[in-house]
Amino acid sequence: MRVAIDTGGTFTDCVCLSGGQLCVLKVFSTPADPSLGILEALRQFGARETLDLRHGTTVGTNAMLERKGARVAFITTAGFEDTIAIGRQTRASLYDWFAPVPVCLVPRELRFGVSERVSAEGKILREPTEEELDVLLRQVRGSDAQSIAISLLFSFANPKSEQRVEAALRSLNLPISASHRILPEFREYERASTTVVNAYLAPRMQSYLTQLEQRVTAQHAGSRVDVMQSSGGIIPARLAAQEPVRTVLSGPAGGVIGACQVARWAGFERIIGFDMGGTSTDVFLSDASTGSATGGAQLSRESVVAGVPISVPMLDIHTVGAGGGSIARFDAGGMLRVGPESAGADPGPICFGRGISPTVTDANLLLGRLDSESFLGGSVQLNRQRTEQIFSEQKGPLATAEEFAAGILRVVETNMEKAIRVISIERGHDPREFVLVAFGGGGPLHACALARALKMDTVLIPAMPGALSAVGILLADAVRDYSRTVMLPEDAINGLSDIFDELRQRAVADFTEEGLQGVAHYSIDARYRGQGYELNVPCEPRSPKDAIETFHQLHLQRYGFCDPEKSVEIVNLRLRMTAAREPYLPPESDLIRGDGSEACYAERQLSFDGKLLRAKVYNREALNPGAILHGPSMITEYTSATLLPPGCHAQVDGFSNLVITLAEAPEA
Repeated sequence: MRVAIDTGGTFTDCVCLSGGQLCVLKVFSTPADPSLGILEALRQFGARETLDLRHGTTVGTNAMLERKGARVAFITTAGFEDTIAIGRQTRASLYDWFAPVPVCLVPRELRFGVSERVSAEGKILREPTEEELDVLLRQVRGSDAQSIAISLLFSFANPKSEQRVEAALRSLNLPISASHRILPEFREYERASTTVVNAYLAPRMQSYLTQLEQRVTAQHAGSRVDVMQSSGGIIPARLAAQEPVRTVLSGPAGGVIGACQVARWAGFERIIGFDMGGTSTDVFLSDASTGSATGGAQLSRESVVAGVPISVPMLDIHTVGAGGGSIARFDAGGMLRVGPESAGADPGPICFGRGISPTVTDANLLLGRLDSESFLGGSVQLNRQRTEQIFSEQKGPLATAEEFAAGILRVVETNMEKAIRVISIERGHDPREFVLVAFGGGGPLHACALARALKMDTVLIPAMPGALSAVGILLADAVRDYSRTVMLPEDAINGLSDIFDELRQRAVADFTEEGLQGVAHYSIDARYRGQGYELNVPCEPRSPKDAIETFHQLHLQRYGFCDPEKSVEIVNLRLRMTAAREPYLPPESDLIRGDGSEACYAERQLSFDGKLLRAKVYNREALNPGAILHGPSMITEYTSATLLPPGCHAQVDGFSNLVITLAEAPEA
């Protein structure tokens, strides 16, 4: 029995694959102890046998956002103790003289220097003495540190000194994060920051994952617990506890994998994903025609989470504070703002019965876009009367509660449109050439409005959209990433095979230990000589020169120019080892042309662009494959609801997805 569970801010989404059938379940999250929500989901599934449990967790993300990680002792080369606080000279708000200084995760009294020096080429110039290491041991012991991060200046070139420091501190019995294992790459600030984040999260994640594994195996003997990485691959819970920095975008990564897989089944290769949950909206771009190791999804190594740089590979996901639980308010100037604050699971939106602050979910309910009786299969009753009363009290200068609700939706949709422009137009991609894949509990409600604003023609609403992140976690491959900084000129590209072989041998050994057989995917980070940042391009060791031509083409797309005559520098070598999951393909049904009348159960007034229109309401579970529906209408289901505006039509495909075209269609 394979189970995937994605813990979100409001709901815990669960998907079970048993006997070739996918089942979905949503339960309320338990923020104080997320494992309780997982155990409740397993209980409701009736799981009694041995499980293959896969988990997308927000424990690390929340610890970063709330600054509730461990007390970290940071150890680096003497004279560089404050680089972790100084950071880079670049500022997020270049002309804001009053912008607050980012809070460093390591206070000054917990930064320690080691008298050592390694050259940029990896030659040891000075080793720390045993007496100096003994002094360091006493200093760290007296600091009340709960975790240790070690990042010496050139340890990526030669880790020997870092290994000696680690061995000297092992007697403290504290979690130790060493940069030569976490991120053996150049750029001392980003490497140190990533290592510190790993140490900051390690005690909390180790405690949580150990407890979760114990609780699951106590009830389901012999079960296996794996965790989703931010890079889109699965790793064992044991490894995730040691390297929690790789899980800070665990849940959203599942959504990327799920959306890409569903889109491929539906015949779409180029997609923009739009995942609207309870707390935030995540957007991403994927182009499967590139043949990348991630299936088309973009990877980033320049992520910033909660204001802290993290350079391990992560799927390139742009997040904004615009979710179903995002709170609306009027600022001091009378402007309507929505988010980033969220009502979360407790107290939740007004319509859930406890919240007192207007949210996006409440606005959708007031405008008739949610079915109060069928929400989550009727397990949660939405209180419209209470919502309308509180909206009337807090509507500010607006005339009616409905006008307030419409304003909330306009603001939140504008915020989401801006987020999509960041990952498409601002990176050289025309959104009109992509299909918008909308999922999450709120995504299908806003998908058509966003597609029209971006002039996109097609929207795909997957089956089970409210639990697609959990589906992605279920379908994800086992993945490990390896890298090495080389700093070589372009003419050395034919000599990379030996280094790639070393990375591959290490990867094979790690996968063999897990009982897996993987396939290696190679790439390089390249730049024009003199540039400060790189682009990652695929590199086949048997024909490495093709990677240089690919680099020029990608540089042209990203920045609008390239110079094939200019010398290229190879900065990093990367290897991604992937072990494919057990294959799963949902059954495809034959299409039967129809108008969906078999699933129409009501007609009601819905608000579109400020106008009330008579619209049909359909039960998605009752729609036959091949049915064509015309807007204005609403399609309700267990995990979400899809809004179909006038001028749009939707067809149910053979996989039960809704394929929406933003133009009139012929009559069914």
